Amino acid sequence: MNTRPIVVVGSLNLDLVVHAHRIPSSGETLMGTGYDESLGGKGANQAVAAAKLGCAVTMIGRTGNDAYGERLRAGMQQAGVDLSASATPALRLSAKLFSVARPTRFQFSSL
Repeated sequence: MNTRPIVVVGSLNLDLVVHAHRIPSSGETLMGTGYDESLGGKGANQAVAAAKLGCAVTMIGRTGNDAYGERLRAGMQQAGVDLSASATPALRLSAKLFSVARPTRFQFSSL
């Protein structure tokens, strides 16, 4: 393991990805063909990448005190990122919803 500690200050999101045959038009509802969740946020992505390289990483940020926040914290800890310096206020998590169409096109919106 790299002995130089890394501290990342930044955003943590749980990305919610809905797959569809095409991107919906404004106000249109489409049937999704699949659903995925993944760790996201520019800060979280950097922290996970550094941890995968064997670095000791501490992440400073905020996660929600809800089910999304629990999954996000568990995923970050599983990736080897220390979240002891991150706050968990009694708020809902910042989440991103992505629509993915094949061939690959996507759009996202904040929830």
